Amino acid sequence: MRSNVFIHVQRTFACVAFVVLLLLGSVSPASAERAELVKAVDVEPVWTAHRVGFALLTHGDQQFVGYYDAQRRMTIAQRELGTSQWTYQKLDRVTGWDSHNYITMAVDVDEQLHVTGDMHNDPLFYLRTTKPLDITTLEQVPNMVGPEREHCVTYPRFIQGPSGELIFRYRDGGSGRGDDYYNVYHPDMQVWTRLVDEPLITGKGVKSAYATSPTLGPDGYFHMTWVWRDTSDASTNHHLSYARSRDLRNWTTAAGAPLKLPITFESCEVVDPVPSGGGMINGNTRLGFDHHDRVIISYHKYDQDGNTQIYNARFEDDAWKIYQTSDWDYRWEFGGGGSIPFRVRIGNVRPVGNGHLVLRYNYPGGSGRWLLDEKTLRPIPGRTGPPPTAPLPRALTRVTSDFPGMNIVRANDLGSVPDPRTRYLLTWEALGPNRDHPRGGDLPAPVMLRLIELQDPAGAR
Repeated sequence: MRSNVFIHVQRTFACVAFVVLLLLGSVSPASAERAELVKAVDVEPVWTAHRVGFALLTHGDQQFVGYYDAQRRMTIAQRELGTSQWTYQKLDRVTGWDSHNYITMAVDVDEQLHVTGDMHNDPLFYLRTTKPLDITTLEQVPNMVGPEREHCVTYPRFIQGPSGELIFRYRDGGSGRGDDYYNVYHPDMQVWTRLVDEPLITGKGVKSAYATSPTLGPDGYFHMTWVWRDTSDASTNHHLSYARSRDLRNWTTAAGAPLKLPITFESCEVVDPVPSGGGMINGNTRLGFDHHDRVIISYHKYDQDGNTQIYNARFEDDAWKIYQTSDWDYRWEFGGGGSIPFRVRIGNVRPVGNGHLVLRYNYPGGSGRWLLDEKTLRPIPGRTGPPPTAPLPRALTRVTSDFPGMNIVRANDLGSVPDPRTRYLLTWEALGPNRDHPRGGDLPAPVMLRLIELQDPAGAR
């Protein structure tokens, strides 16, 4: 009897301790319980000798997957939820060694599927179905608006506008001479036109703006941040910049001052004047928000000692205030062209209650999630923040290939599902990027691309 009472007391103490830790923010329901693997559906074997982004899109009871097969042929697959039967559409497109050549997709209000990808300073490659939700009717559309500014396309993205309209964003031109264009789709006529007549951002032929996709914040504004880059050399990134908009057509500074389009280096709002060679890189600037709906930009640069540090910028009292968040004795020296393996990665700041924020980080010295004090944007010693979703089952976190250097690669769902506890992702294994150059010698064999269905624990979201 005494032993049973002791066990009961132990369990009670453990439950109380868990609740206390949960309130303090050092654990969460998501971190305490992993997601359940419901089903793994094989798609087909895929290319593995370099990393390039695939796409998953759930729409209603249909799922679409865009990927490069074992022969690097661009492929779109489709299945009905609950089945393991795929329909495949092999496209007349074989990708090279460029890790920029990711695939992306969207469905419009008439349920036509739009597909694009395999572009890094290449002519636009874009397809659209002629029958709703039927990939066998995919047809290439030579141009969206016209060939004049669609011959050197990179970074294609489909986004949803403020009224639900389908918008396509891309860069025309290479590093050091690129312009950002936005098109809007008119489903009644099945045509695209410019969202704004000129580029949204232009480097005027002497630089490029590497911008995040506009992010709709809790304040009702679309927020966008970018770095300027002078050449194909990644070390020439400089001057962190920002703009916001209600409608993606009219843009202002953080204080509300109108910005004339196109936005240029001379006319933009500068958040942090990081110089060229200052340790800031495109692709590693993130937008997040605090409990007061204030936008926070996370990025890295060199500190006064030359070490790489994470910084957070927030607009306060009519000015941008810069906070140093990390205190690392580490310098990431990068440069040159091509796809660069990132040695530092950061997430988006997000609020988690009790005046705390969470920021994910990863660098050679460690990885994790800082629990930040909202006032100082500094990590709280001894505390870690909860993940945004339940951790993956351990079986999905282990590399199964015995080929040296293979990594797990995942793609999250671009669409949505009605059950908030259900989520889907793609997973496969591949080598990392190789500066967009071919690899010599032995190459890894193709591996199976799998679609994973997960069930999150109650309360994990």
